[in-house]
Amino acid sequence: MGAVGFFTFIMTAGNALKDLIGHFFAGRISLGTTLELILWLLPYAVTYALPMGILCGVLLVLGRMSAENEVTAMRAAGLSLTRIARPIYVLGVLGMICALTVNLEFMPQARTKYKQKLVSVLRDDPKLLLVPKTFIRDFPRMVVYVGDRHGDALKDVWMWRLDNESRVIQLLRAESGSIVFDEALNGLVFTPQNAVIEDRSEKAPEDCKSSVSVGAFEGTSLVFPLDKLFGEQIVSTKPEWLTLPVLLGEIAKVRVPGEQSAEAARVTRLTRLRMVLQDKLATGVAVLTFVFIAVPLGIKVSRRETSANLGIAVVLALAYYFLTVVVKWCAGHPEIRPDLWLWAPNILFLAIGIFLIRRVQRA
Repeated sequence: MGAVGFFTFIMTAGNALKDLIGHFFAGRISLGTTLELILWLLPYAVTYALPMGILCGVLLVLGRMSAENEVTAMRAAGLSLTRIARPIYVLGVLGMICALTVNLEFMPQARTKYKQKLVSVLRDDPKLLLVPKTFIRDFPRMVVYVGDRHGDALKDVWMWRLDNESRVIQLLRAESGSIVFDEALNGLVFTPQNAVIEDRSEKAPEDCKSSVSVGAFEGTSLVFPLDKLFGEQIVSTKPEWLTLPVLLGEIAKVRVPGEQSAEAARVTRLTRLRMVLQDKLATGVAVLTFVFIAVPLGIKVSRRETSANLGIAVVLALAYYFLTVVVKWCAGHPEIRPDLWLWAPNILFLAIGIFLIRRVQRA
C-alpha cells in the first residue's frame, strides 16, 4: 500500500502542477477549490499508480525475504514456490478487480467532474485568464501576452497567431485596449488601440524578408476563443472519460454502418472507442501481470536495497507503457486491429513471468 500511495502522490502532484498550480498562483482559483480538484485527480492517478505500486511492493518484499534466506527456509520446509506466492497472487487478483473498477467507473466520473468543476470556476470570470506578464497559451493556435491589466483595460498587448505547425503567421502588438467576455461567441473580445499588425505568408511564415506585411490595425476587434477550455463537447464526448456502459453504448452505435461518405470517419471513431476500452481493460489486468513477473524476479534478484528494487520496478513499468504507446501509434491503421494489439504487452510480460517462475522452481 505504501508503494501505491507513493506513486499515486507522484502522479497526482505531476497533474496538479501541470493543470492547477498556474491557475492557483494567478488567483483564478482558491485554495479550497484547488484541494477539491486534486481529490478528483486521485482516481486518474490510481489508474497508473496501482500497477506500478503493486509491482514495486512485491519486488521489495520478496527481494528482502530472499536476501535474508527466508524463501530458502520455506522451500526447505517443503513449501513450493506456488504455495509461498499464493497470498501475493490473491493480492494481485484483488488489485486487478480494483484497477478495473477504477478504470471503467470511478476514473471517468472523477475526470468528468474535475473538468466540469475547473470550467465552472473559470467561467465565473474568464478575464482572469489574462494574467499580466505571462505568456498565455489557453487559446487554440494563439499565444497572448499582456503587460498590465486593470479590470477590462489592458496595456502592452502582444498576440501571436500560429499555424498547424506552431509557426507564427500573424503578430499583433497593441499599446492598449479593452477586453469583454461575449457569451454568445464563447470568447474574450479584445478591442485594440494604437495597434500594429504583421502578416506573414502562410506557405512560408519563416521567410521574414519576403513575406512580411506591416500596417496599422484599428477599428476591428479580435476574439480569443475559449472553446479549448469551455467547450462542453470536451466533457461529453472524450472517450477516455466515458464509463463502461456509456462506452459500450457508443461502440454499439458506431458499429452500425451509415452513409458511404462518412464511412472513414465512422471507422476512425470506432477504432478509437475500441482502443480506449481495450486500454482500460489491459491496464487493469496489468496489475496481475506485474505480479506474475515480480514474484520470480524478486526471488531471483535477492536485493535488500529499496532503491534497487524501486529502480527495477520503474524500468519494468516504463517498458510496459512504452510498448503500449508503440501500439497506440498504430491507431491510424484500423485494418490491423490495434485495439487487440494493446494486449501484446500483457501477453509478453505474462510469458516472461511464467518462464521465470519455472526456472526458479527448477533451481
